Amino acid sequence: MTPHPDRTVLRGGVVVDGTGGPRRTADVEIIDGRIGVIGEVEERGGDTVVDCRGRFVLPGFIDAHAHVDGLVFDPEVQLALLRQGVTTVIGGQDGVSYAPGDGVWASRYFAAINGPHPTYAGGGVAELLASYDGATPLNVGYLVPAGTVRHEVMGMAQARADAVELAEMRRLVAEGLEAGALGLSTGLDYVPGIFADADELAQLCAPVAAADALYVTHMRGGYETNTAAGLAEVAAICAPGAAHHGVRGHVSHLHVDAADAARLLAEAAGSGADLSFDMYPYTRGCTLVAMAVLPPEYSTLGVDDAVERLADPAERARLRDDWFPAVADKPSLGPDWPSMIRVGHTPAADWAWAPGLSIAEIANERRTDVVDATLDLLVAGRMEVNAVMAVRDERPIENLARLFALDGHTGGSDGIFVGTVPHPRAAGSFARFLGTYIGRSFEWEGAAVHLAGRTAERFGLAERGVLRPGAAADLAIIDPLTAADAATYDDPRALARGIDDVFVNGVHVLRGGALTGALAGRGLRRAASAAGIHSPSQTSTKGTP
Repeated sequence: MTPHPDRTVLRGGVVVDGTGGPRRTADVEIIDGRIGVIGEVEERGGDTVVDCRGRFVLPGFIDAHAHVDGLVFDPEVQLALLRQGVTTVIGGQDGVSYAPGDGVWASRYFAAINGPHPTYAGGGVAELLASYDGATPLNVGYLVPAGTVRHEVMGMAQARADAVELAEMRRLVAEGLEAGALGLSTGLDYVPGIFADADELAQLCAPVAAADALYVTHMRGGYETNTAAGLAEVAAICAPGAAHHGVRGHVSHLHVDAADAARLLAEAAGSGADLSFDMYPYTRGCTLVAMAVLPPEYSTLGVDDAVERLADPAERARLRDDWFPAVADKPSLGPDWPSMIRVGHTPAADWAWAPGLSIAEIANERRTDVVDATLDLLVAGRMEVNAVMAVRDERPIENLARLFALDGHTGGSDGIFVGTVPHPRAAGSFARFLGTYIGRSFEWEGAAVHLAGRTAERFGLAERGVLRPGAAADLAIIDPLTAADAATYDDPRALARGIDDVFVNGVHVLRGGALTGALAGRGLRRAASAAGIHSPSQTSTKGTP
């Protein structure tokens, strides 16, 4: 047989294929960017052979919730993701990203979350997806962000959308889906999504349901103590009925006690809602400082107006007397809020010392009180400030493990790389799933489902997430004895261990733990849902080769 010039053989690894089926020792053939034979592969002249003995071969992981829409072009970000075995990230999260439109508003509002996009200058989802083709070693999927859609049609109006506005928003959603978007996302604690009621959201889901795409939501009112109300709204939008369309749903970063999650998801399923969720393996969160500590109306202002108001002594006095006592009463924060908010990023050069410190520590350093320290920080950073947020209920590993074992779970990092001291979830989540939760939430077969197979199925990435002949050759080669996260809250950029070789679309993009320089990633367009994936979370056999 004539040698194929672009054939790679992964020799002798333990294949865990992402379908939930049992692991097996086998060779894997990669040819023309696709998986060929899985079994015994005869070597030919000209083959590239990778010795995988002693390692596991898994489908590349799919990050169901990532904030790297603009930073996926950064080699440091690429390396951090690939070292975790991530080959695909899904952007357009929380209802805010660049397309449709010129991207200016979203770039400013989410500057401390998504970062700037280096080439997107406007247009729509088609243009944004094209910007990723051959420009990064990772694949990028995209959700039409409902907040961006609303901003395109209604600006920062807080009123209910009228029939004309709804029709235009539905048109933009349908156009994005036709261009290949994987679904629709909402961020119901961010503007302008916070102004959209359930009926409006259900109307926007009409083209999503028609395309069998996915409705993905950062629920209203936060999580933890408000999860029941948030999930009830999601179920009302997703459950089939006279006024709704039975759209499939997915809850972003479901931050709640495992038993509560199981009960509330079962109740939603009982109403007819088809839901899945993602969650990262940490209890602390990360968000915009302004969102956590300022009145909601500040999010509707432009940066110049917000900064001007915060610099005004009369406005500061009003906030001190009338608003910050309410911050201390928030269930998610409480009176210890200055110690619970640790700055991750500010662009202000004079405040370069601040990331890594809490608001309380910053106030002490500047010999001022916590209110002035907070407002000075936001003014200096022109609102572009994010923070790692401690929580009042630091749930133990065992509770998180029960959450991740639920059948609806998919891996998502909610990773934000913006800042000098970001949350470690960006560089550590998927390696932490392997190093900490295999043996607790699932075995290796289950890990491949939760971190790849089920995500591909839910998001309509039929050619990915599983290892089978004909599938796209996205693969991670993993040492099961050493795979673990290294990132911590004090050293959040430390690279994961135990994953040194990764292929994307059949190309060796990570070799020996280093980037090869190959830009094999693509903007992924939606396909028919994958089939045949089940959930072996607690049923597969444990062990290493």
